[in-house]
Amino acid sequence: MFLLSQKPSIADHYIAELRDVNIQKDRLRFRRNMERIGELLAYELSKTLTYRTEQTETPLGQATSRQLLQPVVLATILRAGLPLHEGFLNMFDKADNAFIGAYRGHHINDEDEFEVEMDYITSPDLTGKILILIDPMLATGRSLEKVYHALLRFGIPAQTHIAAVIASPEGVAFLQKRIPQCRLWLGSVDTRLNEQYYIVPGIGDAGDLAFGEK
Repeated sequence: MFLLSQKPSIADHYIAELRDVNIQKDRLRFRRNMERIGELLAYELSKTLTYRTEQTETPLGQATSRQLLQPVVLATILRAGLPLHEGFLNMFDKADNAFIGAYRGHHINDEDEFEVEMDYITSPDLTGKILILIDPMLATGRSLEKVYHALLRFGIPAQTHIAAVIASPEGVAFLQKRIPQCRLWLGSVDTRLNEQYYIVPGIGDAGDLAFGEK
């Protein structure tokens, strides 16, 4: 697991602004901070990928360069994941893209526990590619697990990475147990989940803050 906040950096400033109830009122800034964190996580993730060596023609000769060996697919959970997705796309600008509509559905037996509903999915062929699954909030981890298994119908990727800005310890433990083959890339791990399965202290509803209340 990679944790962006483990070492002090400008990312701490962006995450603090995402949390701030006053700065959150500026939707443009909220989206941009999500995008910035996506760029930082994408850069760190890129260091772990495999590259091939090529010769690049310049006006004055040739230079040795590195190019990604395997193509990348960015898969994002709508709608909250879009600004974070944009940050990853800024870095992996040749990536193919997948989009999934997944959300908290009805409660089970009138309890706080909920079903994960998924009513839309589109993806290119994933066979042998680098899959990066993007969602700004890793709460219980159940949505991400369900989405991951649903995406496998499009092919088995060579690697799968999961990226989130804010995570709960419970969600991290859940994914590490249920899909240990997926590496986690996180901005910050918060204290806990509350009784309604929201991250505390968290940031609130990322989708509403980015695009307006549903």
